[in-house]
Amino acid sequence: MHDDRTLVEARLRRVLDERIRPAVYPESVPLEVAVWHAPGEPVPVAEGLAADVEPITVGSRWGAPWGTSWFRVTGTVPEAWAGRTVEAVLDLGFDENMPGFQCEGLVYRPDGTPVKGLNPRNQWVRIGAPVQGGEEVRLHVEAASNPVVMDYRPFTPTPLGDLETAGSDPQYTLTRMDLAVLDETVWHLVTDLEVLGELMAELPVDAPRRWEILRAVERALDAVDLQDVGGTAERARSRLTDVLAAPAVPSAHRISAVGHAHIDSAWLWPLRETVRKVARTAANMTALLDDEPDFVFAMSQAQQWAWVKEHRPEVWARVKKAVAEGRFVPAGGMWVESDTNMPGSEAMARQFVHGKRFFLDEFGVENDEAWLPDTFGFAAGLPQIIKAAGSRYLLTQKISWSRTNRFPHHTFRWEGIDGTRIFTHFPPVDTYNCSMRGAEIAHAVRNFKDKGAARHSLAPTGWGDGGGGTTREMVAKAARLRDLEGSATVTWETPSAFFAKAEAENPEPPVWVGELYLELHRATLTSQAGTKQGNRRSEHLLREAELWAATAAVRTGFPYPYADLDRIWKTVLLHQFHDILPGSSIAWVHREARATYARVADELGGIIDAAQRALAGEGSVPLLFNAAPHTRSGVPAGGARPAEVSGRTTRTERPDGGHVLDNGLLRVGVDARGLVDSALDLAAGRETIAPGRTGNLLQLHQDLPNMWDAWDVDEFYRNTVTDLTDADEVTPGDDGVTVRIVRTFGASRVTQVLSLPPGEKRLVVDTEVDWHETEKFLKLAFPLDLHTDRYASETQFGHFFRPTHTNTSWEAAKFEACNHRFVHLQEPDWGVAVVNDGTYGHDVTRAVRGDGGTTTTVRVSLLRAPRFPDPETDQGVHRFRHALVPGASIGDAVREGWRVNLPERRLHGAGEVAPLVTVDRDSVVVTAVKLADDGSGDVVVRFHEAHGARAHATLTAGFPVAGVEVTDLLERPLADTAPPAVDDGRITVRLRPFELTTLRLKQA
Repeated sequence: MHDDRTLVEARLRRVLDERIRPAVYPESVPLEVAVWHAPGEPVPVAEGLAADVEPITVGSRWGAPWGTSWFRVTGTVPEAWAGRTVEAVLDLGFDENMPGFQCEGLVYRPDGTPVKGLNPRNQWVRIGAPVQGGEEVRLHVEAASNPVVMDYRPFTPTPLGDLETAGSDPQYTLTRMDLAVLDETVWHLVTDLEVLGELMAELPVDAPRRWEILRAVERALDAVDLQDVGGTAERARSRLTDVLAAPAVPSAHRISAVGHAHIDSAWLWPLRETVRKVARTAANMTALLDDEPDFVFAMSQAQQWAWVKEHRPEVWARVKKAVAEGRFVPAGGMWVESDTNMPGSEAMARQFVHGKRFFLDEFGVENDEAWLPDTFGFAAGLPQIIKAAGSRYLLTQKISWSRTNRFPHHTFRWEGIDGTRIFTHFPPVDTYNCSMRGAEIAHAVRNFKDKGAARHSLAPTGWGDGGGGTTREMVAKAARLRDLEGSATVTWETPSAFFAKAEAENPEPPVWVGELYLELHRATLTSQAGTKQGNRRSEHLLREAELWAATAAVRTGFPYPYADLDRIWKTVLLHQFHDILPGSSIAWVHREARATYARVADELGGIIDAAQRALAGEGSVPLLFNAAPHTRSGVPAGGARPAEVSGRTTRTERPDGGHVLDNGLLRVGVDARGLVDSALDLAAGRETIAPGRTGNLLQLHQDLPNMWDAWDVDEFYRNTVTDLTDADEVTPGDDGVTVRIVRTFGASRVTQVLSLPPGEKRLVVDTEVDWHETEKFLKLAFPLDLHTDRYASETQFGHFFRPTHTNTSWEAAKFEACNHRFVHLQEPDWGVAVVNDGTYGHDVTRAVRGDGGTTTTVRVSLLRAPRFPDPETDQGVHRFRHALVPGASIGDAVREGWRVNLPERRLHGAGEVAPLVTVDRDSVVVTAVKLADDGSGDVVVRFHEAHGARAHATLTAGFPVAGVEVTDLLERPLADTAPPAVDDGRITVRLRPFELTTLRLKQA
């Protein structure tokens, strides 16, 4: 037989595009359209429905950026269409290649009942099947004219990312507003041919199955009369029956399809628009569930469910019904799909607390899985948090984006810093927006790395990022792929059903230990410094507010602000979403985030002040309140008393114009350029700064990544660097014992103050940057005279180690990494910590000097200046605090990290305030003291071992205790854990390295 394969394949493409697809809607009549453009922000539905409208015609421009237009479409079904299937086809000006990234709409009936969403891949509204002739049609469309921020030339700076700069020019052209007959037979023929054509293209050219499909397709095309597609579609379909009925081979890969719409809670749109995106998608999916009995849809992010409940009660009613039927599935059990690198210990825990509790309270559903398909890497502390929340599984897809190394597993157990292992799955389909294309299904099969040991994988199916969800076309394709020779089998299943099957067939998968580092998007640790500092400050203010309010409630009857703390926690958790905290959203999002963090700080400051005043009472005794988990200035953790002041600091001038700071523990030399050329640990007789090098060195790099501007920093940024060594001023500070340095460079200015607190072995570096650079990266460097092949970075409930060398490509890829409050480097008998109050990105490198010694350089990432998606990223004034701690053990690093983030609070009162709880081991760090969320008055204490060693400690309650329970993060007793004994308020605990424990203490 002659090889005519390419001829038939080309014929299929053209006939589908030019004849069969256009015949899906063989007849249409125009609808009458009128519009009202809302003058400002979105309005309530009732107002939009009642607004006065003006006529508008197809072809007209509409929609200022971020505007809302209410279209009213009316018409009459022709009598000749009686008994047929009729739909409204409403094209607002869509680009079909951009679902979720441009204009969208939500369709309502005149009574305000939501019908379904409109987006570029979902433009139809069913009128009737069958329809009555003469039926009147009246629909309303709430249309959002969201501008296309990331167009076909992505990463181009644009003013469209903020309402204040976007302008008012119409963005879209009204393209089609018709009533149309839907020829369902032709629609099914399209799906048949698409599925077979896509499958055929993925099979080997010499495979018999490919040729069987080819000949069947050829026969079907021969059966189509191109001048009467509708009249011959059924005949064409009959030619495909046999090839569509051929069952999959027994060894076929099995795909669990989960209806999905990954909706970024903010990204290239503001939070207020996400509220509407979620409503549109939920309306779409509940409508699809009504039409498709096998379909299952999963939605994560409790915040998004809460938005639907609050803002779209009509949609919420449909969602609740579908949840009760088990087909609209709460997934993930987190408040949002957060970043996991930067949120602190308690914040990461509260993501699960608030997320799981919402689903439990609303639906009685508890999630077994963490669902994070798009998060930019996973911190090594996360597994035990997942377990402590009562969950067992993790799903993500993003690690497949890594640029250097391919992750070796798709299903595995992920081991965290404490030894907890979590069953984890990366869908080999390599997308969280699967559309059931043959190429996607075939890729999942080829790509699956666990062949032989496992056969199941998951495919999140539906348009996402900006929402939209699963389409009827995807469901139809999945139905044909349920059991089809040459393909993986596809079945709609819930996430829990998938994980149960996957774990049962592969109970002992490979183990991956340590962080799941994404070899991409490393700059998200630095972009939008104001957002990151707002998050860090809010986390610590929440700790203080809970601690002092709980202490005051137990001691004085102070009214514990349950509702306020719940609301504020949810606000902070929302802003940890993986495009807000990482700094990768539009200007509007970050402008609002900065304002929100300021409001949060004011409100929490008020709670803290009121609680502390209740505790202090009336009096003139000067009190220092210590919210840190360690004693400082003689004040116990969680208590207040007069501070103990010891030691003094001196500053002397050097002949070279520099300065020496000395407090008897640390002697620091500052040269005439304001650079630290010596930091001598006086007790150890050990110099911190490497010979011939200087610390407190600001370094400026050019920073234009190849793509993903706010997200990425590419390794070549290191090829060029400018050391900012010229100083405008190096002078004594106002107090006479500090050094003040001023530098200018480009259009920017830096002011630093170097100080040595009395009695403390740490050099504090306060840096203010008035930043006006573009596409630059600012680092703060400390070259250390220290030899080590690894260093510790703080993460949630502990720390973990990264190498300082680049032996392998895996190590070399980690050229920018995340820490929380500290990094720590150590030789066996001496170490150094660098602590911070709000930066996360850093790098550590090592070099061997001519004298044979090793210089290990720690560089803190301060600021970037990408121009997309926010062209004004980080412009303005920023303040940072860092401290260099010579001679530091890992315990010192932990303690100093807390100290720099929890400044002392002072006020006058009647006398000492005893802590509500104390722990007798510094290595056991209390991260939360609060009242139980259920309002019972029980005191909840959460703590962990922080040094990486076993600990035997006594926790003592400063109030009468009637009983104690060990609980999960949701403050529920652990059934398999015996409660510790209580002896006169003393509770003995034994902890493994980094073990996390939550105790619930009942007041007597």
